[in-house]
Parts: sequence; structure tokens; C-alpha cells
Amino acid sequence: MKFRISLPRMTLFVFAAFVLSLFALNAVQAEKSFSPSGPYLLGPNDKVRVKVYGEPDITGEYEVDSNGSVSIPLAGRVQAVGKTTKQLEGAIRAALAKGIVRDPRVNVDVATYRPYYILGEVKNSGEYPYKVGLTIMDAVAAAGGFTYRANEHKVYLRRAGVGREEEYTLNAPVLVYPGDNIRIPERYF
Repeated sequence: MKFRISLPRMTLFVFAAFVLSLFALNAVQAEKSFSPSGPYLLGPNDKVRVKVYGEPDITGEYEVDSNGSVSIPLAGRVQAVGKTTKQLEGAIRAALAKGIVRDPRVNVDVATYRPYYILGEVKNSGEYPYKVGLTIMDAVAAAGGFTYRANEHKVYLRRAGVGREEEYTLNAPVLVYPGDNIRIPERYF
């Protein structure tokens, strides 16, 4: 018995495989844009650790305020929102070089990520500290688990900086990122 695929069917199959691979690639790229292991962009409530070599009075932890800046001694207010830690290093270095610090060597890293929020049908809704690798199920567990009214099959997630919620199934290993809002809906009987 010979197996044959006609040219139109083969073309359709190749086209379908191509389209599916594009969707998968776009989903991976969307996830990477929010990934703290990639180029993480600072936002309000992030805490950064600033080390200025030879300047112990400037070295310390600073929180990004609601206006999006950090207030550094001798540098003043430096805009941080939307910048990577490397970009913030450069901005602090430039601000310090204008003052009395000659040739400042600056290092910046994230000390504490901004919190995530969970609400809806969980026992303890509220604000929780973010940890790298956090999944939605981890967030539900941190909030004390589901209430008896919870829909344990779906979840709504609004990424930080995005104005709309996306629906996910709870059996998918969806990662949570700093500033995300998770909503567990009520089930309907």
C-alpha cells in the first residue's frame, strides 16, 4: 500500500505548520518581553541597590517612587522608570559626574521587584512580594488557596502596563511578573 499526498494537500499542510509556528514564536516573544531574566525594565515600587565605588554615603538601596525616579545623594532625582539597570547606571554616573564626584564608578542591580496583586476568589487577596519563577498556581497558594466559590479552571491576568486582561486556564504553567494583577473568577453552578 502506497501512501500519497497530493500537492494541494501538502501545500495546505506546510502552510498550516508555518502559521502555527508563527503563533508559537509570537507567544514566546511576548513572554520574553515581560521576563525578569531578560532586559527587565524598572517601574514604580522597585527597589534598586546602587553601589558607587569609593562613596559609601551614596551607596545604598533606593526605591523607584511614583513619579518614576530615584533620589540619589549628590546626583539628585534620576529618572528610572522604563530603564534597565545598565541604563540607570549610566544616568546616575552622568548625574554624579556633573557634581563633585570625579569619574564615578556605579553599579546598579534590582534589590526587590515590585509586588504582584491577586484578587477574587482566593482566601487572602492583596499585594504579595514577587519572586523569580512565580507561576499563577504559586500565587494562589501564597494567597491561601481558592475559596469554595472559585472557578478552579480559569484565571484572568493583566500584565503590568497593559490595560486589558487575558484569560488563561489554570492547568497551564503561566508565569507571573512584577506588577501583574491576577483575578480568580467565581464559578457559576
